[in-house]
Amino acid sequence: MSTDTSPGHVPVLLSRVCELLAPVAARPAAVLVDATVGLGGHARALLAAHPGLRVIGLDRDEAALQISRNRLAEYRDRIRLVHTGFDALGVVLKEFASTGVDGVLFDLGVSSMQLDQGERGFSYSRDTGLDMRMDTTATLTAEHVVNSYSRGELTRILRAYGEERFASRVAAAIVRERDRAPITSSVALAELVRAAIPAATRRTGGHPAKRTFQGLRIEVNGELAALETALPAAIEALRAGGRLVAISYHSLEDRIVKRALVRATQDSTPLDLPVLLPQGRPRLRMLTRGAELPTAEEVQNNPRAASAKMRAAERMDIERDDIELEGGATPQRTRTRGAA
Repeated sequence: MSTDTSPGHVPVLLSRVCELLAPVAARPAAVLVDATVGLGGHARALLAAHPGLRVIGLDRDEAALQISRNRLAEYRDRIRLVHTGFDALGVVLKEFASTGVDGVLFDLGVSSMQLDQGERGFSYSRDTGLDMRMDTTATLTAEHVVNSYSRGELTRILRAYGEERFASRVAAAIVRERDRAPITSSVALAELVRAAIPAATRRTGGHPAKRTFQGLRIEVNGELAALETALPAAIEALRAGGRLVAISYHSLEDRIVKRALVRATQDSTPLDLPVLLPQGRPRLRMLTRGAELPTAEEVQNNPRAASAKMRAAERMDIERDDIELEGGATPQRTRTRGAA
């Protein structure tokens, strides 16, 4: 998530996000969900540009929410901030937007504030404890994972969530070290990982511990499972013509976003039926061609934007787009499933 406490900071892809959401944010009494409000960068820009817009902002980091409350104080009548993860989006919308919303924004990943606060344990570049909780009221920490998960479990999460080629070697090294003494330091863990990875591999691809720390963070926060839950709820909540924008920062997130959006653009009517079933018609149309990337200028100004990928889609108005045939006949199938 591309938020920062420094003055003048611009969130990742801010102009493009505002451009994509402008048509729905400008609707009368529009409601938009910022599912990862962070420090309020995107929300602030949208609220400033659209005086009639109301925003529901979700975040599981209480510290970020408090900062966001202060930064968005002038819009307090048009924003509701909720301390929760976006996997509870469906529940939140039933309470605060039961008739649907006009837009949903996901700015995924770990926030700059969380990376910059050493005590949170997200960074391998400074010596701190192994916490990695986005929600500090949660109980599971990276220290618990590192020191209590079996070698097999560690291998699984490092391979699946960290995409670490040498997951088995790293897991074995962790188990050997913790048998001598608990691993409690982020720097100690980073050095342990570095030593476990072959020297030839260490010369490229950034810090050798990057993938291990990513895997641990995703496990601690249940990030991918939460995203799998939130995306269908967001799509379902969109009103006709409503828009969803998602910014991801690694391939696992982007794959889930892509799969959910593409699935919703497809006709799910069984292939052997000659007509399109109303409930099987595509619900979304894509607004982006593939994943959009930040410009070179943006990456230069904000290096943390380098890995960002954005996808966006619009909810189709089924009633408007239906083909009306004389006598109320059902429209014949003219395309195969998978067309978008």
